[in-house]
Amino acid sequence: MRRIRPLVPVLLAVAVVLAWAVPASAHVTVSPDQAVVGQDATLSFSVPNEMADANTVQVQLFMPTDHPIPSVSVEPVPGWTDTVVTTKLPKPVQTDDGPVTQAVSEVTWSGGTIKPGEFQRFTISAGPLPAADQIEFKALQTYSNGQVVRWIQDTPKGGPEPDNPAPVVTLVKGSAQELPASATTAASSASTSDGTARALAIVGIVLGALGVVAAGITLLTRRRTT
Repeated sequence: MRRIRPLVPVLLAVAVVLAWAVPASAHVTVSPDQAVVGQDATLSFSVPNEMADANTVQVQLFMPTDHPIPSVSVEPVPGWTDTVVTTKLPKPVQTDDGPVTQAVSEVTWSGGTIKPGEFQRFTISAGPLPAADQIEFKALQTYSNGQVVRWIQDTPKGGPEPDNPAPVVTLVKGSAQELPASATTAASSASTSDGTARALAIVGIVLGALGVVAAGITLLTRRRTT
């Protein structure tokens, strides 16, 4: 017991970090989270690594199918290769340049890595945005250990957020100048989530180290008892 007592403050510190980090676990988020109907928007998707022992090696982003976006272009990300998939629309979308019969349905980034405690932003330009209340971008995050995290769950209005929510952009009518202040603070929210991901990685490392120490103390105690 005397040998275990010095670990009590460390265990309490870890418990505090866990209590802070777990409820605010990092998600794949989009910034800004609000945009204007009928206009183009530059959307950045922040992807944090939530694992302590694996790298993120692929990110797949799926465009909304119920409200297709006629034009999507991808910003290059150093170290990553983007692959764009298009599909034929069941119904042509009318634009200022005429009817559009095909649209981007999926963008995949691969070839790079997001290490534990890090994040990466993937940016697209999309528009004109459809006349809808919101658009949802489902995403798949693949890790080097083969695990796939599916950010595809719908967030009910007024209900609790699911474990793996899909990024959502709320659409409003008017102009960009009329967007509420929350649209300009989405980037800071994403940074907070990214910081939480780093904290989770650190907690994992600390817990692993404590496990080794505890095992050593247990083994030493058994030998002395024998």
